[in-house]
Order: sequence, then structure tokens, then C-alpha cells
Amino acid sequence: MNSQNYSYPLDPSWTTKEMEQVIAMFRAVEDAYEVGIDRSKVLDCYRTFKQVVPSKAEEKQLGREFEKSSGYVLYQVVKAAQESSDKKIKMVGREND
Repeated sequence: MNSQNYSYPLDPSWTTKEMEQVIAMFRAVEDAYEVGIDRSKVLDCYRTFKQVVPSKAEEKQLGREFEKSSGYVLYQVVKAAQESSDKKIKMVGREND
């Protein structure tokens, strides 16, 4: 569906399962911008993401790296999911456009 030409920021010390959980979060962010995504799915992905990346500083670092390569903003999607009462989230625009 998406024609990405970037890679996800991953920590080589994570287990395969942890990498899958982090990638699921980044894919949820992509979906929020590209096609829209259920708010509950974003929040579920974020919960499991925080189990792998409990540190706010590391979360911000990964978010910045992902934004730099993809143009998608992790923070904005999570914030929209937390604050919105809508069932579905659809972000508009990319930071790099």
C-alpha cells in the first residue's frame, strides 16, 4: 500500500517481538496519515510500544528519526488519538511535503 523508501528506527538489542511491536506503532502512524486508522488501534499500538520504549527521551528520539525519514509525526498521531473523541483518525499532510 505505501511506497516507503525509508527504514524504521530500531534498536538492535530488541527482541524480534519487540521490533514487531515498535514497527506496528510506526505502521499505525503511517496509516493515520495515508488512509486513516481506528483511534483504539493507535492507542493499543502505543501501549505495547511503551512496553518496549518506556523512556520518554527514547520515544522522542525514535519519533524524530522516523519523522526525518518518513515525514510522519509519531507524537501528533498519538496526541490526536488521545484527545479525539472520533472513532477514526486521519492526519492531514506530511512534515516533509
